[in-house]
Amino acid sequence: MLSVLRNRTYRHLFVAQVVALAGTGLATVALGLLAYDLAGADAGSVLGTALAIKMVAYVGIAPVVAALAHRIPRRRLLVAADLARAGVALALPFVGSVWQVYLLIFVLQAASATFTPAFQSVIPDVLPEERDYTRALSLSRLAYDTETLVSPVLAAALLALVGYRWLFWGTVIGFLASAVLVVSVVLPAAVLAARSNPVPAHGGTGARSVGARSLAGIRLFLSVPRLRALLALDLAVAAGGAMVIVNTVVYVREELGRPASDVPLALGAYGGGSMLVALLLPRVLDRVADRTVMLPAAFAVAGLLAALAVVTTAGGGAWRWPALLALWAGLGAAGSLILTPGGRLLRSAVLPADLPAAFAAQFSLTHVCWLLAYPLAGWLGATAGLPAATVALAVLALASAGLAARVWRTGPTVARSVAGAVADTAPAVVTVRPHHRQARRPVHRRPLHAPSGRALVRHHHHRHPAAP
Repeated sequence: MLSVLRNRTYRHLFVAQVVALAGTGLATVALGLLAYDLAGADAGSVLGTALAIKMVAYVGIAPVVAALAHRIPRRRLLVAADLARAGVALALPFVGSVWQVYLLIFVLQAASATFTPAFQSVIPDVLPEERDYTRALSLSRLAYDTETLVSPVLAAALLALVGYRWLFWGTVIGFLASAVLVVSVVLPAAVLAARSNPVPAHGGTGARSVGARSLAGIRLFLSVPRLRALLALDLAVAAGGAMVIVNTVVYVREELGRPASDVPLALGAYGGGSMLVALLLPRVLDRVADRTVMLPAAFAVAGLLAALAVVTTAGGGAWRWPALLALWAGLGAAGSLILTPGGRLLRSAVLPADLPAAFAAQFSLTHVCWLLAYPLAGWLGATAGLPAATVALAVLALASAGLAARVWRTGPTVARSVAGAVADTAPAVVTVRPHHRQARRPVHRRPLHAPSGRALVRHHHHRHPAAP
């Protein structure tokens, strides 16, 4: 896995990602404590709104940036996004009201929505070999899991020495270091130009082509039963994760009356459970199917939230602190059991040429799940109380797990290219992908041909061009 770090360009980009994630982790802890200073017991509501703003920025801005990014050199775009994020982090320690937090969070997440798709689009050009790219994806996942574990521990150590507002300065340093590392490399401009300016399809404009591909990716994602199940599972993960991210500071400071330094410890327990599973799961997946791991984990999220409701309604007692840490670790582990195999599941359900569109669709749709879960955890917790919010999220997770179990069909999934009609059956050229480890040969059907020579398929009395 580490062999791809021999590539200097990728090594600098990966380190840039790591330091930016570390800065983001410090900001997550500091933002929770800032919200508690500004709103007290209503901090969960403030964080829920702030994180909902984040999801709106990701869902609404990321597709627009992805469509327009080819007009700006990607290195310049990445550096500008990092500098914007550093500027917001620099301003956060000086805010004095909740609305200022909301405004700065929107700017920060708009910059992140610019940085993330641009960064993801660079890596395939830097590592064109599929094997190297796959290893880079694994390293990226490990970086995210490490951030959830290391950043809270680092924040706890810093909080023992300085006030929480100083954590924002660590965020500034992380984003500035990321910008410096991006500047230090030269991106493959020739490949960039070739991939960023495709010939418009059917004589249309490039913008319309981008929009059509985006919609086709979403139709593809929603048409395949296993991918619909994956979306339901992502909603279960969002239900558990939103409770942790939004209400950890409320549980630790308000419910348990513990010091601010325990907030990152609780978040670290969540990250530790996730990382432990991420390290152990590959060997498990060599022996069992993804479905066998993912579905029970979704039901486990509902069970853990139900147990949290019991802990929340119980009276005082020193046992509630270790119980909270155990529940947070369990929620992190259950989330990782779903998220880690998710990429494998998606790759097995679509044609290789459709992976960018499918992953982009998953990015948007999963953020919609978080957009639903964050306000539910924050607003309901602030207005109806933490027990009501916990029960509501447990019901949401249980319903999502049940829906996934019902929708997910065992056996192979057949998906058509997004260039044609998206469906599970009757494709012009289809690939049967194994549900688990058994390999099967692709199945080809003879396509119909239009006068132009482009392959066509018939589906529900419509004609659709097949993938070139």
